[in-house]
Amino acid sequence: MTSEHTNQSTSAPGDVFATTHWTVVLAAGNRSTPQSDSALEQLCQSYWFPLYAYVRRRGHTKEDAEDLTQAFFARFLAKNYLDGLSAERGRFRAFLLASLKHFLANEWDKSQRQKRGGGTTHLSLDWQTADTQFQVAVAGEPGPDRAFDREWAVTLLARVIERLQAECAADGKAKLFEQLKIFLTAGKDELSHAEAAKSLGMDETAVRVAVHRLRKRYRQLLRDEIAQTLADSADVDEEMRALFGAFSG
Repeated sequence: MTSEHTNQSTSAPGDVFATTHWTVVLAAGNRSTPQSDSALEQLCQSYWFPLYAYVRRRGHTKEDAEDLTQAFFARFLAKNYLDGLSAERGRFRAFLLASLKHFLANEWDKSQRQKRGGGTTHLSLDWQTADTQFQVAVAGEPGPDRAFDREWAVTLLARVIERLQAECAADGKAKLFEQLKIFLTAGKDELSHAEAAKSLGMDETAVRVAVHRLRKRYRQLLRDEIAQTLADSADVDEEMRALFGAFSG
């Protein structure tokens, strides 16, 4: 599934938390609106794979995990899950996982399972690559909840990179991004500024400035992407610590 760039904030750079997707959903509550429906579906499209990984880690087969994830979204997007939302449910990550657990424990009747591909499909999900991605991610994971948080963080970082790549391409800096993106995730000694400058035919000082700007924008987009899943911008730092804590240990 290719992530859409429509999830980008329309706010000015200094006011990225003005209206986030989850804020829109929470504000709508049990009163569905076209705006809240669209925001919720975009969030689900972006962050469905961590749920699939969670179901697989619970011991379900590839086929059952596909059915369960798709069936969960069919019910989740039917709006009844949004009734009675409260302030403590202001994190989409936590709310989505809690909803999935409730679904798996209480609402999935195998005798009622529809044939795969039948019925109404609310989301078009990339099942062709899902299991391969899961097999790569599964090694060393201690449990379903930890796997969910880690895959959520991986998905979020991938979306940030995609957004930054799109911005650079729109500015005519696609080649610059491809050469310098390693500085966003690699260790300090993996590539020198001098090596990058030589590859780009640029002055080393210019490369250092470009890397600094790229990292600054990366951090801005990272915070914005996290904010899209929260109701309160004050929770961004806490959510960031929780997510990246999944990579430790």
